[in-house]
Amino acid sequence: MNKLTDAIKHLIIINVIVFIVPQLLQLDFTNMLALHFPKNEHFGIWQYVTHMFMHGSFAHILFNMYGLWAFGSPLEQMWGRNKFLFFYFSAGLGAGIIYTLVNYYQFNGIYDLFTSAGLNNSEIMTILEKGSTNDARVVTAITQEQFNKIISLYNTPAVGASGAIYGVLVAFGLYFKDAKLALIFFPVPIAAKYFIPVMILGDLFFGMTKYSVGNIAHFAHIGGALIGFLIAWYWKKNQFKVN
Repeated sequence: MNKLTDAIKHLIIINVIVFIVPQLLQLDFTNMLALHFPKNEHFGIWQYVTHMFMHGSFAHILFNMYGLWAFGSPLEQMWGRNKFLFFYFSAGLGAGIIYTLVNYYQFNGIYDLFTSAGLNNSEIMTILEKGSTNDARVVTAITQEQFNKIISLYNTPAVGASGAIYGVLVAFGLYFKDAKLALIFFPVPIAAKYFIPVMILGDLFFGMTKYSVGNIAHFAHIGGALIGFLIAWYWKKNQFKVN
């Protein structure tokens, strides 16, 4: 069984506190701490960090914290606390930034349809904040699917450490490629070097199609995996070099 290392222990404690305390006090910090779309009035630059400590459900935090412990412990034992923390937050920040960039690209594509229909910025923002409209210009300019998409992009904040966890998962795969992994709904052990790419390709597929199951930030997963891979690959490649 993996040892509960120092950094991971404290990360888990902070995540659990942030999850439980607001429920006990009946407070909602979503507008302040979750990662909002940059044009949303609740957006704050600090949310690229704080959203990593928020979770939407018990299952969400349970799986993320399990992943952090299971795949992060060997990495922290190998790298040390400070190096692991740098890696973890880099992957999490990268996940948030890439997620935002993808959302911004999708948002602007639909936003341009609004402007082409003759709506000004004030009118568009009112519609986005309200989440509905009867304006005939909108009804004729975009599909219901496009309308639902831009409303979701604007109003739905992201929470969770999943992006950082994907970075940890990829790094684990680079260093322990023959370790056997399995999913609860597919309990067949598969080597990490095959298992992890399949998971990432799954996120890419669901992120680029309409077949996503649930409200999952697939591109945050991909972003965390990408940044995690680049950092871990560089460290592994240069770990034995001497100046």
